[in-house]
Amino acid sequence: MVRRCSRCTCNELASITLTYQYSRALVWIDDLTAERDPHAYDLCDRHGVRITAPSGWRLEDRRNRFKVVMPNRLAG
Repeated sequence: MVRRCSRCTCNELASITLTYQYSRALVWIDDLTAERDPHAYDLCDRHGVRITAPSGWRLEDRRNRFKVVMPNRLAG
């Protein structure tokens, strides 16, 4: 199923997932999760690059844009 940006009036495809934890004053940006989480926000590229953390909070970008694929090391 296609997921759209969570921002009002935006109809672009979502590409990242934003989550946060109040108790730690921490915001995370991850690659789009496999399943929709009601406690997270799915954002498009345009809104994703504009994300900033509130004053006193830390923003962690945990996106893995380049995935390394290791060949199977089974003996043959």
